[in-house]
Amino acid sequence: MKEIEIKITGMVCGGCENRVKNALSTIEGVSSVEANYKTGIVTIISKEEIDTSIIENIIDDLGFEIEK
Repeated sequence: MKEIEIKITGMVCGGCENRVKNALSTIEGVSSVEANYKTGIVTIISKEEIDTSIIENIIDDLGFEIEK
């Protein structure tokens, strides 16, 4: 199992968390996604390595930004 933890800006409520979780859960190989709007932390658990550009594109399409 692989774990990816990213920090994003722009989540302000539980609805934002759900949008992020639902969108990232559609990526092939993802087992689970946890998002916390208070900390801005999103944790992705996957069975295999995931191309981070896929994650970045989804986050961007949702209107959030990844802190680098």
